[in-house]
Amino acid sequence: MATFTIGFTKTSAEDFFDRLNAAGVQKVIDVRIQNTSQLAGFAKAADLTFFLKTIGDISYQHAPELAPDETLFSDYRKKGLSWDAFEPRFMEIMADRKIEDQFDPRDLEGACLLCSEDTPHTCHRRLVVEYLEDRWNRSLDVTHL
Repeated sequence: MATFTIGFTKTSAEDFFDRLNAAGVQKVIDVRIQNTSQLAGFAKAADLTFFLKTIGDISYQHAPELAPDETLFSDYRKKGLSWDAFEPRFMEIMADRKIEDQFDPRDLEGACLLCSEDTPHTCHRRLVVEYLEDRWNRSLDVTHL
């Protein structure tokens, strides 16, 4: 079964939920540090949980252990750290946290990792699935919605 990733910026709620439903997503795993920001619009945790259940019978899980720490996030967003410098630092954080031991590959079957970035290219959700694929020595059959 496939694993998915999705971002919610630069998209309408209709398009966002249509993509999840069309892909057959069963669970959204929120990999943001903060999931309650007013800037998140329809993707604030309490609202998102309701919308996912009501619109697609999709469950919700917040997994901040799959997010960068506040320092790294601030260095990237506010201090101009390049993506090329961000990637290895985040990979090291995931290794230190041993996220591969906190999840089982079955946890990601039919699941969609959620973050704010509209594309996966410069988003840590892509790095999470790549890291887990490497550590679990298996393909997760990832589709970026």
